Amino acid sequence: MAYSQSALSPLSFTPPATSLQTAPTTSSDEESADIDWDNLGFHIMQTDYMYMAKCSDDGIFRQGQLNRYGNIQLSPSAGVLNYGQGLFEGTKAYRREDGRVFLFRPQQNAIRMQIGAERMCMPSPSTDQFVEAVKQTALANKRWIPPFGKGSLYIRPLLIGTGPILGFAPAPEYTFLVYACPVGNYFKQGTAPLNLYVEEDVHRASRGGAGGVKSITNYAPVLKAMKNAKANGYSDVLYLDAVNKKYIEEVSSCNIFLVKGNVVSTPIAKGTILEGITRKSIMDIAIDLGYTVEERLVEADELISADEVFCTGTAVGVAPVGSITYKGQRIEYKISSGLSCKQYYSRLIGIQRGLIKDERDWIVEIK
Repeated sequence: MAYSQSALSPLSFTPPATSLQTAPTTSSDEESADIDWDNLGFHIMQTDYMYMAKCSDDGIFRQGQLNRYGNIQLSPSAGVLNYGQGLFEGTKAYRREDGRVFLFRPQQNAIRMQIGAERMCMPSPSTDQFVEAVKQTALANKRWIPPFGKGSLYIRPLLIGTGPILGFAPAPEYTFLVYACPVGNYFKQGTAPLNLYVEEDVHRASRGGAGGVKSITNYAPVLKAMKNAKANGYSDVLYLDAVNKKYIEEVSSCNIFLVKGNVVSTPIAKGTILEGITRKSIMDIAIDLGYTVEERLVEADELISADEVFCTGTAVGVAPVGSITYKGQRIEYKISSGLSCKQYYSRLIGIQRGLIKDERDWIVEIK
């Protein structure tokens, strides 16, 4: 499919895109981008290419195209702008010591997007289409993939309603877009322990809502709570359930775990919590290492007696929590090299880097 649409069509590019069926094969693919790899943060950095595909009238996405990275132009009546009909995903490409590049469980991102699309009345790309788009995007931006051990290429698939709509209804047209950016640590403090604040008045999701899918509408409503927390020196916000206001759910950008003895507990995903792919992976790894893992309702009062607390997510990885402030009380957690979460993270990174055998076919090589 070509994308030479005019500015008046539902979606077009500025500047005009160079469409390619496959990843470009230029000498720049083997040349590293001019970046200070030792000081990568987590912020937007323009790379070379992005991938785009549109669905036809029958709701099926056709073969997409790689285009030069650039702005997109939407109709002011696009469904995503007027009614928030959009989803996003996040996955990463990693470079190993031998130069080969791998993805981590991209099929799970594809499945999660399909589940979210069904909830939001949107068509979605098939698993194979999704994974191929992610592969092409990574290959086209290969020179932006950090060297081994220096970070990763964060890949952001988007599914948005780009067709014009005025009355409240699903958009008549949808676009699947994938772009990428090299990243280091998500939090400004790097790998330092997180300091969380338990928010009692603002809620991230409620029963029957869309909290369990990665809808774009889940994120802006918590920006104020997160901004206030960061202004007071906290890393992020931990939210409570909207009904009882006593069960922890998740942090603004990641899932949460508590450890007590040999038991690892995480809030059960029942529609108000995003089922993180890193979350699933850490649960499997913890079981492999001999821990008991529980998905259940976790009361905020349990934070007081927990041995350790940690967060997981594609962006954050596995991040230990140093303190949580709840009802005016600051709960401190000991941070040491013996934390169980450090064992989980070491195993996860080992699998991603090829240092530990991948027993579950989590790793997908990009060729």
